[in-house]
Amino acid sequence: MEALAFELNEAAARLARACADDWTARTPDRPRFVAGVLGPTNRTASISPDVNDPGFRNVRFDELVTAYAEAARALITGGADLLLIETVFDTLNAKAAVFACEQVFDEDDVRLPVMISGTITDQSGRTLTGQTTEAFYNSLRHARPLSIGLNCALGPFELRQYVEEMSRIAGCHVSAHPNAGLPNEMGGYDLGPEQMATEIRSWAEAGFLNIVGGCCGTTPAHIRAIAEAVAGLPPRARPAIAPGCRLAGLEPCNILADSLFLNVGERTNVTGSAKFRRLIKDGDYEAALDVARDQVQSGAQVIDVNMDEGLLDAQAAMVRFLDLAAAEPDIARVPVMVDSSKWRCSRPASSASRAKASSTRSR
Repeated sequence: MEALAFELNEAAARLARACADDWTARTPDRPRFVAGVLGPTNRTASISPDVNDPGFRNVRFDELVTAYAEAARALITGGADLLLIETVFDTLNAKAAVFACEQVFDEDDVRLPVMISGTITDQSGRTLTGQTTEAFYNSLRHARPLSIGLNCALGPFELRQYVEEMSRIAGCHVSAHPNAGLPNEMGGYDLGPEQMATEIRSWAEAGFLNIVGGCCGTTPAHIRAIAEAVAGLPPRARPAIAPGCRLAGLEPCNILADSLFLNVGERTNVTGSAKFRRLIKDGDYEAALDVARDQVQSGAQVIDVNMDEGLLDAQAAMVRFLDLAAAEPDIARVPVMVDSSKWRCSRPASSASRAKASSTRSR
């Protein structure tokens, strides 16, 4: 039903708009707002669907931007008050959604608040692509969202520690809409409204939340119980966040005022390492990945990757190496410094100001 994406999103937002306006008219002291949701799609930009080729991708960033822009524009046309990028299991998909929203805002001369909500997929405390809560936040804080939070996959008891972590590090509002517990063997959810509301009230009392709701398995009864449980409690106060450079691979890399020097591994650079240059020229990417792995194991906090060599297709080599490195957790846990003199913009800018904004986001 891809061809109907715009129509479906516009119609859904229009129906929600009519319902929200009706209830606002009935109780004007409690205005209702429409959040247009941009989900994760059925593709992931960071994981190969081919077990025999970890560097393969069946979708690229620009394709996701095109899809997200269509969906976002439809939601705005239908009357959404804000956009919610949710159930984020691949942060690169979320970055494409953020980019698409900014593009639509620029092109259509409109600006809506944006919320972001990630998904911790299991009790390892990581997203499906392997990021920790803080790394996920560091990767998307540049979007300056209205809120950032967590939803789906886990019930409130399992999700609590990660919501607490997000509350500690986020300079914006924090949201949470967990599942009604973990699914049972039949795919159903057994956590009742009162149990769920009691646990979420404890989150609110601890000062973790600004926005709360429910995801899979929650019913109107769950939402009603949650709303009643947190009624009258003060929302989370945003903490004072010390200025700093906050980067991320699968794990956070924070450079603060009291940090010592940063170790940048430069052996994954064809102009600085004869061995690495030879491996890339020979197409021996497996051994080239070992160079990156050795740097991280030796203490590099960032790895610098450069493919500028006259006899190389630098762009193809860079893409291939980074796609393969993303599949290696012991490498991907640190940020990557993309070092190149060859940049190609695949999306023509419609104005000088947009080209400048795009360049800033790329850096």
